[in-house]
Amino acid sequence: MIVVNLDVMLAKRKMRSKELAERIGITEANLSLLKSSKVKGVRFETLDKICAALECQPGDLLEYRGDMAPPSP
Repeated sequence: MIVVNLDVMLAKRKMRSKELAERIGITEANLSLLKSSKVKGVRFETLDKICAALECQPGDLLEYRGDMAPPSP
């Protein structure tokens, strides 16, 4: 399972979700879905914008956890 650690990076950068959403041009609702790992995919363009805004690498945001069961719908 891939886990999105966007909350961690937002906290490290002392940035709110609203500010990040505005910077990268997506809605807060879509960013919230991404933060909660409730999306099936993310565009590289969006990932690029997030990394640029948070000054981080994709590996700082995405983590593979093979030992976890997927969340129930």
